[in-house]
Amino acid sequence: MKVLELHSWQIDPVQAPAIQRHLAAKVSRTSDGLSPRLIAGMDISAPKADGLARAAVVILKYPEFRVAEVKVVSGRLSFPYIAGLLSFREAPLTLAACERLKFSPDLIIVDGQGILHPRRFGLASHLGLLLDTPTIGCAKSRLCGEHQAPGPEPGDYAEVVDGGEVIGVALRTRIGVSPVYVSIGHRIDLEDAIYWVMQCCRGFRVPEATRLAHLAAGGNLREETVEVKINLQGRLFN
Repeated sequence: MKVLELHSWQIDPVQAPAIQRHLAAKVSRTSDGLSPRLIAGMDISAPKADGLARAAVVILKYPEFRVAEVKVVSGRLSFPYIAGLLSFREAPLTLAACERLKFSPDLIIVDGQGILHPRRFGLASHLGLLLDTPTIGCAKSRLCGEHQAPGPEPGDYAEVVDGGEVIGVALRTRIGVSPVYVSIGHRIDLEDAIYWVMQCCRGFRVPEATRLAHLAAGGNLREETVEVKINLQGRLFN
């Protein structure tokens, strides 16, 4: 899968917010005849005791939900953990997994924020732009904004509002469980993002693709793991 080079990864936390603001203006919030046959989920594990993190991409055939491909890479994260700047920490390792894919997904669901972000540019938006693919943010917690409680039934949702702007929804995917936070990543509108998250939830709180990606990142879904390193320019190599 091809990765676009939109900025240098050799940056510090002071420079990162300006890059987010610049790229946020390039995010497309509209859908264009989306009818996916291959849906990818992406997730990353926390660093292990040895300092390694694992990023996983799982591609499912839709509507069968059969696994088409799994790619996992491990490496050390060089960018510090700072709220709101997560994509600069996690994206390079996730992109390394994407570059090893044989298939190119039609839709990506990311365990992270899209435009539900103080600068409207979370991990899902960042990955969507770099991969030029329709992308949805589906996070388990809220980074910013306020909302009412969604209804109790699957598919019920409440808009998340920040600064007078609707930036996502709190979506109930199962009865009796906490909602997930769905937002536009790139090249999709909010209505379609909600629809596809619900289509991909198969009895669990989160979509099947990100559920399996979480298992893969944790070493609980079989796939050979490739270890990568990050050089001084933030580039990945074996």
